[in-house]
Amino acid sequence: MDQNEVAIAFDIVLEEIENAIAALNREGSQALQVGKYDVARELMEKGSQVIAFRMKVVDLQKEWLNIFAALTPSKVQKRSIKVDARLKRGLRTPEDEFRAPILQCLVDLGGSAPMTEVLDRVERVMKDRLNAYDRLPLPSDPTLIRWRNTAQWARNVMAREGLLASDSPRGVWEITPAGRRWLAAAIEAEMKRRA
Repeated sequence: MDQNEVAIAFDIVLEEIENAIAALNREGSQALQVGKYDVARELMEKGSQVIAFRMKVVDLQKEWLNIFAALTPSKVQKRSIKVDARLKRGLRTPEDEFRAPILQCLVDLGGSAPMTEVLDRVERVMKDRLNAYDRLPLPSDPTLIRWRNTAQWARNVMAREGLLASDSPRGVWEITPAGRRWLAAAIEAEMKRRA
């Protein structure tokens, strides 16, 4: 059985859920602009439900990946080659790839910064890891580049996990002490892996 086919399916499902959330956001904004407050309220509730559902799918994706985390290196290497080939054809960089860069950029920026400033730095740090698909606009929102959307979802997950502050002012990202500890452990693990 090839677990990467399921991992790829999770990515596709998550992207479709993100498209649905973007559509709900647009419809809700339009409803507010024309004074249809009942419709906007319904769409907000639906959006909250879809976001909660998305979090469940992310948790299932992590659970799936953990099932196969103990594979022997030779099997992992063979499978990762297949994933790399798929990525060249267009899959986005996974959310987890953004965790350490976001946290490190926040540390470099003094612990907190406006989202756009953080994302600009993340782009510089990850420029060699972002593929062509990451750099395309979302079909559901041509003003939003796919990797920035993925990074924002990574931020939401990290805020839920306590690595980023969930109560920071709107548009500002802030690392927490738990986020600093997570980053230190990730750096240490990477140094040991390279040694």
